[in-house]
Amino acid sequence: MEEKKIYDFPPKGNVKNFFKKMKSFVLLIIGIMIATILFFGSFYTIKEQEQAVITTFGRAKTVGTAGLHFKIPLIQKVQKVDTTIKGFPIGYDSTTNTFLESESMMITKDFNFVNVDFFIEYKVSDPVKALYASEEPVMILKNIAQSSIRMVVGSSDVDSVITTGKNEIQAQIKESILLKLEKHDIGIQLVNITIQDAEPPNEEVMEAFKSVETAKQGKETAVNNANKYRNEKLPKAEAEVDMILQKAETSRTERINEAQAEVARFNEMFEEYKKNPLITKQRMFYETMEEVLPSLKIIIEGGESDVQKLLPIEPLINQGNSSSNNHEDTSSIEREE
Repeated sequence: MEEKKIYDFPPKGNVKNFFKKMKSFVLLIIGIMIATILFFGSFYTIKEQEQAVITTFGRAKTVGTAGLHFKIPLIQKVQKVDTTIKGFPIGYDSTTNTFLESESMMITKDFNFVNVDFFIEYKVSDPVKALYASEEPVMILKNIAQSSIRMVVGSSDVDSVITTGKNEIQAQIKESILLKLEKHDIGIQLVNITIQDAEPPNEEVMEAFKSVETAKQGKETAVNNANKYRNEKLPKAEAEVDMILQKAETSRTERINEAQAEVARFNEMFEEYKKNPLITKQRMFYETMEEVLPSLKIIIEGGESDVQKLLPIEPLINQGNSSSNNHEDTSSIEREE
C-alpha cells in the first residue's frame, strides 16, 4: 500500500518570510512618514504684521522677523500672534445697530443720564505677555476701559459729554487706560479710544441738546466772523497809527531843529549885540519894521481937535496905483479943520 504525501500550502518558511517583509515595509513607511513630519515640522513661516512665540522646555522667546525659521521638532513649539491694530465697541451692539444700555447708560456729575458708546483700538505690544500673562487680555482691556469711561463721564457734566467736551473726555479716558494697562502689564497696547455717539435717553431731552448744540455752533460762527473782521481792520488801523506816529515824530524833529536854529541865531545876535549894542538895536528895529509895515491896513490920524479918524489905507493905495503906474504905494493924510 502506497504512502500518501501531505504538502503544506503555503510552505511555512515562505509565510514567515512574507510577514517579515511586510513588517519591514510597514516600518519603512512609518519611518518615512515620521521623517517627513519631522522635516516639515522643523520649519515655520512668520508673515508681515505677525510675531511668533517659540517655547523651549517651558521658556518663551519672541521671534519678530518675517520669513522662514527653523525649530527643533517635538521640543520647540511655536504660537503665532497677530500684531495688527484691532478694535471692539463698548456700549454699542453692532448686530442691531443700537445702544447696548447695560454698557452705554451712564450718569453724569450733574445727575443726568446719558447713552455713550465708544470704540477701542488696540494691538499686541508683547506677544509673550499677551499669551501667558493672562487668559483673556482683551477682556481685561475692556473691563479697564469701562471702568475708566464711567469714572471720567461721572466726573463730567452732561453738556460736556454730549456737545463741547468730547475731545477732552476722550483724552482723559485714554490717559486713565494707559496708566492702568501699565500697571497690569498684559502685553496689550491701547492705540486710540473714540466717542462714537452720545445722546440723552429720551427724545425730548435729545432735541433740547440739539438746540443747544445749534446755538453754540451759531456762537462759534459769530465769533469767527468777528475775528475775521478784526483781522481785516486791525492791520489798517495799525498802519494809520504808524503813519500818525511818523508824522508826529517828523513834526517834533522839525520843531526841535527850528528851535535849535532860533537859539543859535539868538546867540549869534547876542554876541553881535555885545560888540555893537547901538548898531544891533537899529538893525533889529529895521528888520522888525520890514516885517510889520507891509501888513498894516489902517492909519491912525490925530489933529488939533479931539476927533481921530481911522482911515483905511488900502483903497488909497489902489487908487494911487490906478492913477499912476510909475509911483510906489503912498498914503494920503487929511486933516479936519
